Amino acid sequence: MINRVLIRVKVVQMLYAYMVSKDAMTLANAKKELQKSLDKSYELYNALLQLMIDLTDVQELRLDEAKHKFLPTEEDLNPNMRFVENEFVQKLRADLTLADFVAENKINWRDDELFMRLLLDKILRSEEYQEYMEMPKTTLIRDGEVWYQLMKKVVLVDDNLLEHLQSMSVFFTDDDLQIMGEFVLKTIRRFEDGEEAPILPQFKDDEDSHFGEQLLVKIVAEMEENNAFIDKFVPADKWDTERIALMDRLVMCAALTEMRNFPSIPVNVSLNEYIELAKDYSTPKSGQFVNGILNAVVKQLRADKVIVK
Repeated sequence: MINRVLIRVKVVQMLYAYMVSKDAMTLANAKKELQKSLDKSYELYNALLQLMIDLTDVQELRLDEAKHKFLPTEEDLNPNMRFVENEFVQKLRADLTLADFVAENKINWRDDELFMRLLLDKILRSEEYQEYMEMPKTTLIRDGEVWYQLMKKVVLVDDNLLEHLQSMSVFFTDDDLQIMGEFVLKTIRRFEDGEEAPILPQFKDDEDSHFGEQLLVKIVAEMEENNAFIDKFVPADKWDTERIALMDRLVMCAALTEMRNFPSIPVNVSLNEYIELAKDYSTPKSGQFVNGILNAVVKQLRADKVIVK
């Protein structure tokens, strides 16, 4: 469920932290921090699922409070309960896998009442909510679909959500929110389809669960050798090897280590992923630079039979 795209991001981020603070961080500590970061990503996935339940509870409480106003209106006394009785949310609430994880990790959105009420107000004003509440009748599919659209168009793009998440944990980043948000949307579909176990596991398989740590350790072990490959193909008339951005070097070292040590991953997949990482996390020209150097190194390594896939 935590895919290799996010794992690569976490590995490169941790590699950077390790390289700039070698005196303060051992490789063992870096591995622990990497695992903690991956664990927090999965916590975010579960927290976003729980958010739908907690928002529903806030609305139910709001409707109940309206009934007990000094002068309640007819609408206050007989509210439309469709949103709070949403069948998808009921199934989500009853899922023991989610419930156990939420309880064990003490996930709770209700503590920040202002954030929850502001987010709920945006939901109640949305076209998706209005159309849903005006439907003649609903089904599990429609109940899931409204939350799919609300999460996609209102919740996950809310300006305050990332800020709120980062106040909860320094490990919650924009990358985490984007990728975990995609898996939350997939999970809603799994509920709609009646999947027996709709909550996704932390990793797809055992190989993925060890991928991050194995990659980090191998990158560090092969750093000197990979840097030698890189320097060999840096055009001396255009670039000073001493002035290559650290992040560019780390991205290229990570890419070369992955291509040399993980035969099940196609070379083009590794190249594309790390070029995108360079674009996102280094300088404006890094994507083009990393692309050129990596392709030259890979061509040589294939000729030398170092890379045979």
